[in-house]
Amino acid sequence: MSDTTVFTPGTKGASQQTILVQTQTPSLWRGWLIKLLLAALVLSVMANFGLYSAYRQYFANVEPPKERYHSGSTIAAEKIALLRMEATIMPPYTERLIQQIEHVAKDPTVKGALLVIDSPGGLVADSHQIYHRLQKLKKEKPVFVQMKRMAASGGYYIAMGAGPEARIFAEPTTWTGSIGVILPRYDFSKIAEKYGIASDPLKTGPFKDALNPFRPMEESERKLWSNIIDQSFQKFITVIDDNRDELDRQGVEALATGQIYTADDAKQNHLIDEIGYQEDSLEALKEKLKLKNPRIITYESPVTLIDLVLGNAKAQQTTDPWKSFVESTVPRAMYYCSWLPTLP
Repeated sequence: MSDTTVFTPGTKGASQQTILVQTQTPSLWRGWLIKLLLAALVLSVMANFGLYSAYRQYFANVEPPKERYHSGSTIAAEKIALLRMEATIMPPYTERLIQQIEHVAKDPTVKGALLVIDSPGGLVADSHQIYHRLQKLKKEKPVFVQMKRMAASGGYYIAMGAGPEARIFAEPTTWTGSIGVILPRYDFSKIAEKYGIASDPLKTGPFKDALNPFRPMEESERKLWSNIIDQSFQKFITVIDDNRDELDRQGVEALATGQIYTADDAKQNHLIDEIGYQEDSLEALKEKLKLKNPRIITYESPVTLIDLVLGNAKAQQTTDPWKSFVESTVPRAMYYCSWLPTLP
């Protein structure tokens, strides 16, 4: 509101009368209009981000990883690619590494690859998927391995994908080995009994809830799951036996106790070939390829909208608490170096 002063002339000798007229200013409705326009702008930006994210996800399978210069000659046409697994072997890291492996296979300028591992392992299926893709790649181009802080369990499993011709390097302080399988299970039956909680699922067969944590595991169930785990374990042993010429199956079985090996112990037991750093493994690969000064490259996978917002690769995982809980109950056999594996 505002006051407008109007002067009305009076008669001669009389004082003038002042009349105040109140008028509605446009400031109030103008403020509301600005707020509405700002809200519409915010909604429009959010909608466009959503559409852009959906667009990127729809075409993600045709977008190659982005190549980045790492070291060496900036003008050399011949290249060596660094393939990195520096996380738990699970989605989305599995798909990203596989995409990079396939890109190396298709790029004629990449003459060889160095698999750089810093991982405690991960899911059985994911480890074997990476192993399988590396086995195909090594038939076309040499692949060497560099182990960093840890290359244990599934981390060692994928190293075998480089094949028996590969040279495996480990840093002096690397931990490797942990050959074995673990399937997380927790027994809450005593707690459930104490608080009167009973699990009574409707099921179609006696083994449908074999890993139910609210009751003790029966012997028949333990036998069933032991057989499943042992098959994954035997595959692990076979993979090592096939790709380490200095080890036979009996020798691998003797090492497959689940224990960690230092770099010195791993070399003594023929699990690795050399103790050295990344520059050492790169030099050995250059010598193998007969390249004096190639360009060393690495890859970056396309960044999603959630990556940009949270700055975290794990942001691609669901934030729905119910979905997270349901997924956490799914049995997952793991090549993992921990007594308490994460539940991806």
